[in-house]
Order: sequence, then structure tokens, then C-alpha cells
Amino acid sequence: MNIHEVDLNLLRVLDAVLRDRSVSAAAARLGLSQPAVSNALARLRRVFGDALFVRTPRGMQATAFAQELAAPVHQALSLIEAALAQRAGFDPAVSERVFRIYMSDIGEMVFLPPLVQALRCRAPSVRLETHNVALEEIPGALSAGRLDLAVGFLPGLAAPVHRRRFFRDPYVCLMRADHPAIGARLTRKLFLEASHALVSSFGSGHSVIEETLERNGLTRRIALRVPHFTVVPLVLERTDLLLTVPERVARLYERSGGFKWLRPPVAIAPADVGVHWHERFEHDPANRWLREQMLGLFAE
Repeated sequence: MNIHEVDLNLLRVLDAVLRDRSVSAAAARLGLSQPAVSNALARLRRVFGDALFVRTPRGMQATAFAQELAAPVHQALSLIEAALAQRAGFDPAVSERVFRIYMSDIGEMVFLPPLVQALRCRAPSVRLETHNVALEEIPGALSAGRLDLAVGFLPGLAAPVHRRRFFRDPYVCLMRADHPAIGARLTRKLFLEASHALVSSFGSGHSVIEETLERNGLTRRIALRVPHFTVVPLVLERTDLLLTVPERVARLYERSGGFKWLRPPVAIAPADVGVHWHERFEHDPANRWLREQMLGLFAE
């Protein structure tokens, strides 16, 4: 196949449908009509000699060939987008740039409300997408431009990934406000007797909790293990379980009146939370602008 047979605009359509799994959603993302996207897909099918997508009750399902194209097409478009943005500069007042940021679900709770609020004022046409990719995939995604930034406690990221710290967040134990067995202080005895919830995909850095407890000869009774944080507070409200979390998250729930938090009986090294980016985008105007906005909002 000759590269001259493929229109770059067609690849943008392919990338959008791969991501949204919907012709209508892809059309909205690209600012095109649905017939225009359908026509573009028809042209791509003729060029590649492949169906590319099959309609299913859950949306447009990519064929094996389309799935093979997904990563390289997205990477190529991201690199072109970044190169053009750097050449043209970045004007947040008029930019329609899409920023893609790694955050865990717990990070979204802390960072997204103030960040979206600020960007709606300073860059009203800019769009944000958060992605919770596998931790080992973050460096490659930052290098390829599939992610612009990664935010959180990510000590496994090293050069050529750069980092600026936002804050250092101590760990605390979150529980329901009227916990029947625990009052104003959490002793070692109460900590060991309690049942705990554990979020297993909290992020690579949060393994420090288990490592600290193990060094001190403490073993928690894990009554609930889940891959995401979001559901756990709903469980804590109805049970006597404890959850060890960064203090900023605990403060968010304390405001509702239904929760309280206490210091754990063993000192756990705090989480160094920050923003990360690849050195290839160190001087990219858009990337640098977003980093500066986040540092202004969150850095101590």
C-alpha cells in the first residue's frame, strides 16, 4: 500500500472512531457531520480493503486490522499535533487543544474540580481527557504523546520523564464518623482488630503502606479488596471498615459529615504527589502552559 493513497484527514476519522466506538460521537469530536464521517470510513475501507468496524449493541467494534492500526495512528497524529502546536505557539484563549492526562480515580476527585473550573475561565475551548492506563505503560504513552501529563504519586517514573512536586500528603485512616469501636484515637490494638478495605490498584507508590506495616510486624485484616476507590466510601458508611488514604482525600469526605479520619498507629512515609511529563515535550508551549496552570493550583 502506498502512503500517498491515505489522506491524513481520513486517519483523524479513524482515530476518533477507534476511541469513541461511535460514528456520532466521532463526528462531534471532529466537528463533522455523521454522513461525512460515514463517507470517510467508506473511503478508508476501500483503501485498506478491510471492514475496519462492525456494528454491535455496544458500539462500533474494531476489526483485528483496525486494532493493529490504533496505536501507531494515534501516536503519529499526536506527534503531528504537538509539532504544529510548538511551531504556532499556544494561545489558551482560543485553543481547542485536547489534553490527555493520566489520573487514578482518586486523583480525579482531588484535581479535576479545581482544574476544570480554572480552565473553563482561562481556556474555554480546551478539552481534557483523563486516562487510567496501566502504570508500566505511562512512560511510553508520555514519550509518544498519547498522554500529555501524568499526575499522582508515581515514584516509578524516572528520566527521561520529568517531575515537579505538588505537595507531600500524609496517610490517614478514613472511617465512618460514628464508628462504634474507634473514638478520638486509633491505637495499634484497635488498628489490628479492625477490618480494612484495600484498593489494590491505588497506584504503584501506595505500596509504601504495606511495606511500612510489614516492617513493623503489622498485618491488617483485609475484609474488602477492590480495584477502584470510588465505591469504598459507600461501603465505609454502612460498615465498620477502615481505609488508609492520603489526607487530602480523607478531608474531602470529612466535609460531608459522615466520615472522620485519624492518624495510623505507625508513621507511614507521605506520598509525594506531582506532575510528570516526557523531556520531548519540555519546551512544548501547550504542555508547559498546562503544567504551569496545575502547579499554580496545586503546588505548595
